[in-house]
Amino acid sequence: MPYLFTSESVSEGHPDKVADQISDALLDEFLKQDPQSKVACETLVTTGLVVLSGEVKSHAYVDVQKVAREVIRRIGYTKSEYKFDAEACGVISTIHEQSGDINQGVERENPEDQGAGDQGMMFGYATSETDSYMPLALEISHLLLKELAAIRKEGKEMTYLRPDAKSQVTIRYSDTHVPEKIDTIVISTQHDEFETSDATDRSASRQAEEKMVSKIKEDVLNILLPRVKSKLPQRTADLFAEDITYHINPTGKFVIGGPHGDTGLTGRKIIVDTYGGKGAHGGGAFSGKDSSKVDRSAAYAARHIAKNLVAAGVADQVLVQVAYAIGVAEPVGLYVTTYGTTKVKGANGETMTDGEIANKVNELFEMRPYDIVKRFGLQNPIFSETAAYGHMGREAGVKKVEFQVNGQKETREFETFTWEKLDYVDKIKAAFSL
Repeated sequence: MPYLFTSESVSEGHPDKVADQISDALLDEFLKQDPQSKVACETLVTTGLVVLSGEVKSHAYVDVQKVAREVIRRIGYTKSEYKFDAEACGVISTIHEQSGDINQGVERENPEDQGAGDQGMMFGYATSETDSYMPLALEISHLLLKELAAIRKEGKEMTYLRPDAKSQVTIRYSDTHVPEKIDTIVISTQHDEFETSDATDRSASRQAEEKMVSKIKEDVLNILLPRVKSKLPQRTADLFAEDITYHINPTGKFVIGGPHGDTGLTGRKIIVDTYGGKGAHGGGAFSGKDSSKVDRSAAYAARHIAKNLVAAGVADQVLVQVAYAIGVAEPVGLYVTTYGTTKVKGANGETMTDGEIANKVNELFEMRPYDIVKRFGLQNPIFSETAAYGHMGREAGVKKVEFQVNGQKETREFETFTWEKLDYVDKIKAAFSL
């Protein structure tokens, strides 16, 4: 019997994402000056206030107030009526030095013996249902909000848009787990109060609110959705049938939003950051953490394994789990499941078990923290880009970073989203005789 699966996303102006982006911008600034920096920064944002906390061990000096304000300005909180804006908000820092007890388990005389920065389990997932090897509902949810933000920043259409927004997409799947159609789309976007009335006249206020919501729904259907569909492959665009159920600002007007409408915290959108509820999650957040924290680096490595396995044709779906003990370099375990979609055969001609696949993965991929960091260039300042619209499923690219060297400006380039590369496909095909 067909079934439904739902994923959500939040915009860069969502308060939790504001916090994530500030935390990762701070991390990048420390790494620009000192690639060996050990950082665990947490951010809280609320009405008119940003609070920075956490632990850092670094030779760098970072103007944390300036960094926070630059992020807030870039996102679009630049007006006093938002009750949270880049120029006027207070910024308080309580960042202090990393615990020596933790540091002694991470840094070693031989860098290759670097221990994991924490215990825990991390997951990576991939599926063949999209070209990015990501779950379809999450991919569409992210794209809806990326396009909505692009429209807002262009300032030509939907000029009433404010930075905060959420989306949700429900996909109907067949019995054989193939996407059949989009069932429901939910979009809630913050906006200006562009229709006003006498606040004491309830009927007039209700009519003004209904006019705003009606206009937003019309623009979502006629401006946003065509832009989204144009960026999707045909097999996905075809799923936008005429009988989709739309809920656009279903509670009514959404003027009060962002950190004024809801306090934001780093690390509260871990499912949005990963696979939208598909696969699994170990519970550890990413933003604000340097790569010695395996919560982040090993989750990237697990995604890289899963994606390359699916791309190589080992299975249609793959979930990889890796687990660590704090201060220990070698993982304590590695697990792989293909959900019964395995396509490879062993030496005996029978379908290879998930355990046999895991053994080969262990042979192909080095999972010590040191090797993960080197493989993906995770001591480079490449993390700000990850803090909105997902850490996985993004295109690998190049980021230009400006440095001050002996009083002179210098620009360097760093690869981004390196864990999304399909650079192990040939090795996997050879190992599995594909």
